[in-house]
Amino acid sequence: MTTHAEPAGESPVAKEFPEGLPIGDTWVEAPATEDVRFPYDGTLVARAPVGDTALARRALDAALAVRERVGRLPSHVRRTALLATHEAVASRRADFERLLVLETGKPLVDCRVEVDRTLLTLVTAAEEVARLHGETVPLDLLPSGEGLLGFWTRKPIGVVVGIAGFNYPLLLAAHKIAPALAAGCPIIAKPAPQTPLATLWLVHLLRAALHADGAPQAAVQLVTGGPEVGIALTTDRRIGAVSFTGSATVGHQIARDAAPTKVLLELGSNAALVVAADADLDAAADAVVRGGYYASGQACISVQRVIVVDSVRKEFVARLTERVAQVTVGDPRDPRTRVSALIDKRSTERVRAWLDEAVEAGASLVAGGSVTDGVIEPALLLDVDRALAVWDEEVFGPVVAVRSVPDLETAFDLVNDSRYGLHASVYTSALDTAFAALDRLEVGGVVVNEVPGFRSDVMPYGGVKDSGAGREGPRFAIEELTVTRMAVIRPTTKKP
Repeated sequence: MTTHAEPAGESPVAKEFPEGLPIGDTWVEAPATEDVRFPYDGTLVARAPVGDTALARRALDAALAVRERVGRLPSHVRRTALLATHEAVASRRADFERLLVLETGKPLVDCRVEVDRTLLTLVTAAEEVARLHGETVPLDLLPSGEGLLGFWTRKPIGVVVGIAGFNYPLLLAAHKIAPALAAGCPIIAKPAPQTPLATLWLVHLLRAALHADGAPQAAVQLVTGGPEVGIALTTDRRIGAVSFTGSATVGHQIARDAAPTKVLLELGSNAALVVAADADLDAAADAVVRGGYYASGQACISVQRVIVVDSVRKEFVARLTERVAQVTVGDPRDPRTRVSALIDKRSTERVRAWLDEAVEAGASLVAGGSVTDGVIEPALLLDVDRALAVWDEEVFGPVVAVRSVPDLETAFDLVNDSRYGLHASVYTSALDTAFAALDRLEVGGVVVNEVPGFRSDVMPYGGVKDSGAGREGPRFAIEELTVTRMAVIRPTTKKP
């Protein structure tokens, strides 16, 4: 089903934040601008500032200049700034939602979820400020430690560089900015070139909250630009950590270039969903549609690989095919839309080429796959061979591929037969199968009877293998962005 909505109209970012880029304690003029266009129809959303390596170095110098001051900010100041930003975003949530639709092309329903999760991230990070503490250590477990007092505390790791992908720009920025500030680290954010606007607005609100409490605005800065800007930021030996969300290829390059600086990577995946013989097939089919096509498939944990046990294959595929045909496609501003345009034409052409490759190799395209008004219809492939891009790599589009296997052991082996390992799920009514999945699947998260894309921003989130290193979620990211400092004290016995 295709939907349409009204034209984009005036951009919701007009006059919401100053021109230029937020660097140091002010906004500076950018050397260039670039059009941000609505992916669905190409209309102009806004002209965004584009930075360069000189501004990147200026931001680094400013962050380093306030590093000690930010590290010593009282807990109440960091907490208050995050809570004030939460309230500011909440009060303008409809505008944020509309802006996200326009700059990402993502359906409104998904942009609403993004704002919800951003708000949760901000408030959870604020709460975690009160839990940032150490503990005592029993040094007298050895005789040499008798009479010694030992404890450790957590200290900020230093300046953080946070680089986010285009698909969830507001949320991914919050995942990096909020924990960094909570930990006492200055942060320089670099949004994806296609989607800088919501992040600019978030940074503006947070800097205003810091300024209101007398804290340095240089604690949170933002620089836009191409790969050269990212390289300038991530290879500076003076920074404490890099937090990157994006493709595995870019993430691995950043890790190599930034070494020995600590690097946190949230990378790609080709998430699998296993359907056991005892699964609720209706629930499983619903989950594949819900989890495979949300955000038009542009999510690192969207369902891409479906592995179904042979004994229920025919019945499951029939239910799934029926549901895929009912997915609403069209204008992302329409609340009914579930699949819309990808971020750009190049992405659409790549996904379409991968579908053609799979069909040529013998897979059956039983639903969707055609391009209508620039939008790929939700695609369902059956019997996709190993070593095809739509199975092995991350599609990042509205494509689900199904294969059948004789038993669960083979299914688990097939899930693990991937260079990725972010999230996976299994649909079953047997508790022993659920625990077998938890034990066997080589992923960062195992989800039972829910989509692999289920994620709460209060849980540790991250992957293994080529899906990354480190964990997000405010509590866990704060720990990643701090270092322990051990204290060993022998109380003096000298009389005054």
